[in-house]
Amino acid sequence: MNVGFALCGSFCTFSKVFPVMETLAKSHNVIPIFSPAAYTTDTRFGTAQSHIRKAADICGKDPLFSISQVEPIGPKKLLDALIIAPCTGNTLAKLSHGIADTSVTMAAKSHLRNGRPVIVAVSTNDALSTAAENIGRLLSRKNYFFVPFSQDDPPEKPTSMIADFEKIPQALDAALSGKQLSQIIF
Repeated sequence: MNVGFALCGSFCTFSKVFPVMETLAKSHNVIPIFSPAAYTTDTRFGTAQSHIRKAADICGKDPLFSISQVEPIGPKKLLDALIIAPCTGNTLAKLSHGIADTSVTMAAKSHLRNGRPVIVAVSTNDALSTAAENIGRLLSRKNYFFVPFSQDDPPEKPTSMIADFEKIPQALDAALSGKQLSQIIF
């Protein structure tokens, strides 16, 4: 099975996301996709090049990072499923409004034309504020499935939520059967 694994710029979660990518790569052909921010930004959580190398080592191929690289995903039916983990508030907004101006949003748009699942693993500081509307829009759309998520630090970040990245494989299996993994918010 061919699985796209798209990373957006919630850099603090990469240390939780890469082990899941590694688990999936043991049983699937995983194609890494990086958003422009993930592909170019150095942060206190690591350099862009170190993240690119890590994904390439895990998946055995370099990440896709441009719109022109991901556009063929739909027409050529390259993926059985697309995982977006972490999915930032910015990407949630673009997906919910049909904006395809990055490698990740274009990959989703191109992939969705085949009626195949997009699995979203939220990681945003504004999930319970400005991003809530966008999460709601995607929850009601066909072929979008969510990895269960919860507040990550209610006292310090009362509107922030993050997916339980360890549940990505279960969410993927459920989505491939056309089902949402139960208890979306925990």
